[in-house]
Amino acid sequence: MSDDRPVPPLPTLPLGIYRHYKGQRYAVYGVVRHSETLQALVLYRPLYGEGALWVRPFEMFTGTIDIEGAARPRFEWVEPSADQAAGSSFTE
Repeated sequence: MSDDRPVPPLPTLPLGIYRHYKGQRYAVYGVVRHSETLQALVLYRPLYGEGALWVRPFEMFTGTIDIEGAARPRFEWVEPSADQAAGSSFTE
């Protein structure tokens, strides 16, 4: 970042395994910041397929969606990841 804008604090999100409303599971590694916009992004990877890392805007990740007239979380926390249970974290 090349200007003197204050850097806002990042929101918090429990790390671990989340279930998407469509049923797939994802490991969340943390909340990170976009280098140009300072937007908060959730860093995660699917626990299926190739397992590449992805980011999604924090507001979208933690938001709700309408399913048959009911507001449901887009992602729902399920459990700590195996790494967390062993005492390690992405930020160490």
